[in-house]
Amino acid sequence: MDKIKDKLRDSNYRITGQRSAILEVMMDNRGKHLSAEEVLAEARKIVPNIGIATVYRTLEKLASIEILYKTWFDEGCYRYELSDEGIHQHHHVICLECGRITELKDDILSILEQQLENQGYQVIDHELKFYAYCPSCLRKR
Repeated sequence: MDKIKDKLRDSNYRITGQRSAILEVMMDNRGKHLSAEEVLAEARKIVPNIGIATVYRTLEKLASIEILYKTWFDEGCYRYELSDEGIHQHHHVICLECGRITELKDDILSILEQQLENQGYQVIDHELKFYAYCPSCLRKR
């Protein structure tokens, strides 16, 4: 939490009650990939009058200062998760039936990334998504 506060302070980002509620939702859901609408529903339990525009603006700001990681999933919306500072971005498996998102913790692209850097590229980030059927959905079939 101290690193988050430091980043906010370094960015001159004032923490209001509504912004604090959004940050609390994200911290309480560490490891989950939440849409803005899901964040709104949870934040309204803390601050009932919070609006969707405030949620969007806050999520975007927190992503821009790397407190949150923002990922586009093919369901037509971004999802946000708390960023693990210093840890390379993980990859995802998305179930085509139930939509469950599972994280792959191993950085399976590190060899390719190193090859690109050896060729003179400066790799900033990478993202990999697998689309599959999860074991639970396969059993139901």
